[in-house]
Amino acid sequence: MRVLGVDPGLTRCGIGVVEGEPGRPLTMVGVGLIGTPPGDDISQRLLALEVAIECWLTEHRPDAVAVERVFSQHNVRTVMGTAQAGAVAIVCAARRGLPVALHTPSEVKAAVTGNGRADKAQVTEMVTRLLRMADAPRPADCADALALAICHLWRGPAQRRMNEAAARASQATSVMAARAAAQAKAQAAAVRTAAAARGAVTPGIAAGPGGPR
Repeated sequence: MRVLGVDPGLTRCGIGVVEGEPGRPLTMVGVGLIGTPPGDDISQRLLALEVAIECWLTEHRPDAVAVERVFSQHNVRTVMGTAQAGAVAIVCAARRGLPVALHTPSEVKAAVTGNGRADKAQVTEMVTRLLRMADAPRPADCADALALAICHLWRGPAQRRMNEAAARASQATSVMAARAAAQAKAQAAAVRTAAAARGAVTPGIAAGPGGPR
């Protein structure tokens, strides 16, 4: 499986492609940094980001795209730019029919280092080891993008099985609820039929050989 990881950002957007599967050595296919000038109009920056991501998708043809899930920060302008950059990556993937996964920073750190509170230096060190790279990926945005791809390669299959199991359980619950509703409806109809039959008998009138008396 080949995954393209995106560490979103307007000024610096890390992007990396990793290939492999759980339990086997991983391979770094490509890594880079997409940058846009801070002084440019936001529309032009997002457009430039889209063009660059499309080039990566065309060149490396990933099976899935993993994007960092954005959380609220103190700097509203920073988080908005990060969210916008992440949305561009999601749209690019969706346009090609590629599945998109969002992973939180803690999930990525836990998957790569075993510690959800690891710092950037620890993440970079583990990414370098796992991908058997001669030099550490720089800047940290590149290492984070590769870490996102690794996280999805390792967590994706398990998460997919959990989602499928949840979907089956939900479907089974819906079927049982429909059956119970149908049974209750049938019982209610039977009760109404029986009540109507009892009401059709007129009390105090009996038929005999000589007719009613």
